[in-house]
Amino acid sequence: MRTPVFIGHEIFRHSSYGRWHPLRVPRVSTVMDLARALGWLPASQFITSPRAKPAALVNWHTADYIDALQRVQASQTATSMDRERHDIGSVTNPVFPEIFSRPATAAGGSILAGELLCHQGIVYNPAGGTHHGMPDRANGFCYLNDPVLAMLSLRHQGVRRIAYVDIDAHHPDGVEVGFAGDPECLMISVHEARLWPRSGPIENDGGGNAFNLPVPRGFNDSEMALVRDALILPKVAAFRPDAIVLLCGADGLEEDPLSHMMLSNNAQLDVLRGLMGLAPRLLVLGGGGYNPWSVGRLWTQVWGVLNGLSAPDVLPEAAEQVLRKLRFDGNRRGKNPPEHWFTTLRDAHRPGPVGDEVRQSVRTLAARGLPG
Repeated sequence: MRTPVFIGHEIFRHSSYGRWHPLRVPRVSTVMDLARALGWLPASQFITSPRAKPAALVNWHTADYIDALQRVQASQTATSMDRERHDIGSVTNPVFPEIFSRPATAAGGSILAGELLCHQGIVYNPAGGTHHGMPDRANGFCYLNDPVLAMLSLRHQGVRRIAYVDIDAHHPDGVEVGFAGDPECLMISVHEARLWPRSGPIENDGGGNAFNLPVPRGFNDSEMALVRDALILPKVAAFRPDAIVLLCGADGLEEDPLSHMMLSNNAQLDVLRGLMGLAPRLLVLGGGGYNPWSVGRLWTQVWGVLNGLSAPDVLPEAAEQVLRKLRFDGNRRGKNPPEHWFTTLRDAHRPGPVGDEVRQSVRTLAARGLPG
């Protein structure tokens, strides 16, 4: 498999966590619609995501937890035990009509990606990236942990050395639980310091294979460029992975309501460009992102980069209409969105000073040895 593959599903168009939940906004469907409006997503490159079966999910999650998710979906009611043991039905992890089928579809896409990457290639599953999910409980909007399941799927195909790079604003605590101490897995996370789940301090090496870089509020494009060139790309290249899994969250963008970073979408795309070619297999997942315009504009460009395509300076009418139809109710940014959110995909660059804290942290991690 050489031509990049996009894994998607219509379930993400019609499913929502609830009227006021951060994941009420359309994300995957926006990317599908924009990519098609641009002529970037022919049927030959699109695969409808399968729904993962319970037998595949219990490769990492507990059977009791998977049973609970299915039962709650059927009854649309979480018991006190579901909340206490599995955190199902909490404010952050609410009961909604597709509480099992939606995350199982995202996980099914990531498991399939591992199978498709048996030999080589590029797969994009923007619905994936639920990196907080724990074996026996929901966590941080994540009911299942599809990055862990994807990496286990790769291992099942005989792919041993995996570099997991996470540039979401939040630390991937669930993935670290899944692969801490694994000498054949390199984990690099760039996340906002003191942001939920407040894990991933620089001192935490994940049992010897994790490089955690918490960054300050206001983290800008210039600082991400330093992190990319002095930490991420050298470590991944030196590790010589058989596969790279990149979690390309959009919540580090300046427009996102749940973080305090100041990145443009160019910063994430430049990390992706740098990683391409460093391994024969590349899986790109979505992740966080709670402003529908910033998510759609970034993740559509991710698909473009994977195919060697550049976004036009001004979007064609069909693509512009996709963006104009989006709504962001209940958020001040949704009341008066700027015109460029409708007419372009590329942000203006957001450079800035490189702070001493970032420089020192990068030096500290760059000096640390690789796993194994």
